[in-house]
Amino acid sequence: MFQLLVPTDFSKNAWNALKYGLKLFENINCTFYLLHINPIPTYSGAGSSVKGSSKMIQESVLRESKESLDQLLLRIKDIPASAKHSFVSVALHDFFVDSIKREVETKKIDLIIMGTKGSSGLKEVTMGSNTGDVITKVRCPLLAVPENAAFIKPEEIAFPTDYFLRYDLKVLNTLVEMSRMNKSVLRVLHVSKKGEELNEEQLKNKAFLHEFLQDIEHSFHSLTGSDLETAVQCFVESRNIDMIAMVAKNLNFFQRILFRPKVEQISYHTDIPFLVLHE
Repeated sequence: MFQLLVPTDFSKNAWNALKYGLKLFENINCTFYLLHINPIPTYSGAGSSVKGSSKMIQESVLRESKESLDQLLLRIKDIPASAKHSFVSVALHDFFVDSIKREVETKKIDLIIMGTKGSSGLKEVTMGSNTGDVITKVRCPLLAVPENAAFIKPEEIAFPTDYFLRYDLKVLNTLVEMSRMNKSVLRVLHVSKKGEELNEEQLKNKAFLHEFLQDIEHSFHSLTGSDLETAVQCFVESRNIDMIAMVAKNLNFFQRILFRPKVEQISYHTDIPFLVLHE
């Protein structure tokens, strides 16, 4: 039974991420935890001042959140949801990232599913910027679903890597589970500079990866280029990739692609989900 955490602010973006998750896990026994957080401001002293304020106001806010979550559950039933899915709604008034961490730990969450809002997501407190905070601060696999993503069964998953990782089995197990669940082909991509060859450590890690993935259809690919984003862009477009999986050590990559791509020509950030894996 998969335990999935889906934070929501009831926006169109959050609804799209939830719909994607419902389709992705359509044939899998899952519990979806639908979480709405009324965040406490993160400026100094906010915790004591807000928590010490009127309890009546806090109860009112949580009551409204629970009513909105009930409406969300009704909307899910109209899809209709899979018989393999169960839903638990949770309304909290707390710091956003702290709440996510606590829910992940107490509910033994296997995967967080969140939406991203592209470059505009950093201008205000939105699901887009919150997703960035969760990627960087919560050690749990996360599926980032761009606001324009429409569900397509992930027949091919790209896994860019530099082969310098001594692969954590938890990371690889999540990747294998996602591939096996969807009968996806895993395309392992290495981007190198011109004339650069794999060293002994990289070759060992590549061999280990090949052995670990022996039960999953996979292939290894190499591209030459100095720009990771552009190389991944070319690979995604040439292979019709449906999902990109990367280890969270590439945080700068995620910031550039998911939230403020520096090159306007980079388009895949608008419709390709990212599976973020943590060591």
